[in-house]
Amino acid sequence: MFARRLPWWRSSATIQPWQSGHLLPRTRDRCQTPNVKGISTTVGQEQPVSAQQKQVLEDLEMPLVRRSTETLFQEQPKTGNPYLEDTLLRSYLKTHLPPKVLEKVHQDLERFGNRLLTKIQPLGWECELNPPVFRQFDAWGQRVDRIDTCSAWRRMKEISAEEGLIAEAYERKYSNWSRLYQAVKLYLFSTSSGGFSCPLAMTDGAAKVIESLGTPRSLKSAFDCLTSRDPKKFWTSGQWMTERRGGSDVANGTETVARRQPDGSFCLYGFKWFTSAADSDMALTLARIADAEGQCPQGSRGLSLFFLRVRDEEGKLNNIQVQRLKDKLGTRQMATAELWLQGARAELISAEGRGVASISNMLNITRIHNVIGAVASMRRMISLSREYARRRVAFGKLLKDHPLHMQTIARMEVQARGAFLLLMEVARLLGLAETNLASEQDQLLLRLLVPVAKLYTGKQATAVAVEAMESFGGQGYMEDTGVPVILRDTLVLSIWEGTTNILSLDVLRSLAKSQGRVMAVFLSTVQEKLELVSGTAELAPAGQRLRGALGSLAQFLENAGPEPALTMELAARDFSYSLARIYTGALLMEHAARPGASSTDTCAALRWCNQDLCPVAAESGSGSYRAGAALQDSALVYGDSALVYGDSALGHGDSALGHGDSALVYGDSALGHGDSALVYGDSALGHGDSALGHGGSRL
Repeated sequence: MFARRLPWWRSSATIQPWQSGHLLPRTRDRCQTPNVKGISTTVGQEQPVSAQQKQVLEDLEMPLVRRSTETLFQEQPKTGNPYLEDTLLRSYLKTHLPPKVLEKVHQDLERFGNRLLTKIQPLGWECELNPPVFRQFDAWGQRVDRIDTCSAWRRMKEISAEEGLIAEAYERKYSNWSRLYQAVKLYLFSTSSGGFSCPLAMTDGAAKVIESLGTPRSLKSAFDCLTSRDPKKFWTSGQWMTERRGGSDVANGTETVARRQPDGSFCLYGFKWFTSAADSDMALTLARIADAEGQCPQGSRGLSLFFLRVRDEEGKLNNIQVQRLKDKLGTRQMATAELWLQGARAELISAEGRGVASISNMLNITRIHNVIGAVASMRRMISLSREYARRRVAFGKLLKDHPLHMQTIARMEVQARGAFLLLMEVARLLGLAETNLASEQDQLLLRLLVPVAKLYTGKQATAVAVEAMESFGGQGYMEDTGVPVILRDTLVLSIWEGTTNILSLDVLRSLAKSQGRVMAVFLSTVQEKLELVSGTAELAPAGQRLRGALGSLAQFLENAGPEPALTMELAARDFSYSLARIYTGALLMEHAARPGASSTDTCAALRWCNQDLCPVAAESGSGSYRAGAALQDSALVYGDSALVYGDSALGHGDSALGHGDSALVYGDSALGHGDSALVYGDSALGHGDSALGHGGSRL
């Protein structure tokens, strides 16, 4: 007879898990120091410990009074050249760029990566430590309204010009690939920029607006400054749209009045409640043109677009008063202010009443920059997490040798990979559109994917940043590690340039405006990508799930119900998520089916497609969008409170409720299998991509 073994949770011994990979009884004397010599770094195998680990053990065995220091014994994660360490980025460029373009781009990105590591990252931290300061009065009581920024912030502006972070997209020396190349440089720059990526977004948007207007003669100088590589000539731009009523409803929230002057210019009067990059050289803003009687047209058709210089040639503000700087949760490095326009001289640059249409090009660009920031923050947090896992010893092993820890980082890695490919797809389509190489289908797809990518990656970035912070334990919560800075700056991404719900409704508008053509293009494009990978046996399970999700999406659209407008509004967020997951799944499969793809590419595609790819179908099946659902939602939120709606208004009250884990992290050859390969990529041990001429250790 075999002795009956009790399950671990009913063992008579008190269990302390994680000790050297075994379950050990907990010592009876809580004050007794356990024998921790010979920490093993892999299960079942004793490994030599580092000098630092030996010091930790010696200090633990010393009486408290004899310890020479009381410092924290943990190693700081150290990452290398962000371009060379990003195997997904390099494999994407190798796959898509023409060879001659790839050669030039590769050399520049390797150089830029070294500059980021040695020069730009320290400047970014200096920007965080020295946020802008507002000086309203001088020592003699004279109002000066001066916003002082640190030298590192001003140096970031110079570097942005030197690197052509805006110019690259408008010089178009690589034709349609220029916009994608710019997106890659901004992606690498973002988390090292000390918040300067935000003014760059608005600068890019302003340049795009001016270019879309045909670069009028009066704006030629401004366009040249916005796209200059000369640090002394380079301008940044602000975007002044949000007023006292706040939010995205600019049609009803804009109160700024424009009064025509005898020389044909305008003077602007009003209060701008939220002006990002208030230290910029110029701004684009919306206002309502007053007639001879002082009356202004209301609604979106009453809004016109204006260009203004923030200061004159002597550096004096253009009849602008700074009320105060905003006290924000994140992006503290950048000056965001409340401004009074008290006769600010401005130039009308749109047709009267066509301001919203004219500024739409800026919104598209800034939303793409938002996606760049989201993907960059995910990559940065994961890079730090995986490097920390190689250094931090806990419960007798390095974190990388704890399977559950690797599984957690691998799940983040899948999200980051999908978001990156979605970003690259949007940048590729924009490049085609800007060089007149885009087909009608490309243009429709771009119109749809911009809001989809922005809303979805903003949510992804927040989730990944929070999870990555947790992977550091208590150290992740400490300000001086820099990890909280990344989290705070990431949290704004789902809010700026349109919240998730606002952009979900924008997705519906793109469908309505195209009379359904954009949806037909989406479905056919995904189907084409599925057909291209149909011969790859390893991807068959993912392909089957993706086809099923595509069918469910089409069926949902056909069965919107007798009240399609209300149904689609309730479904808008889930519908947009479904579009994002399905299209990203197709991109991951396409990348995994290319020649030379690795098993980690396949693993990422399979894991992505294991999630619910079409949540809108599942929610529709459970009745989330049926008639009466909106009333039930209100009842859930407000309950029986008569102070809000009254019981009769809701009509329902409580009754309304009646109704392979290590190969995705360290690389295919690193640990051989499981989650480790997803986190550390195909160059896990630092071999790089020999096809790009690197080889050798990069870590």
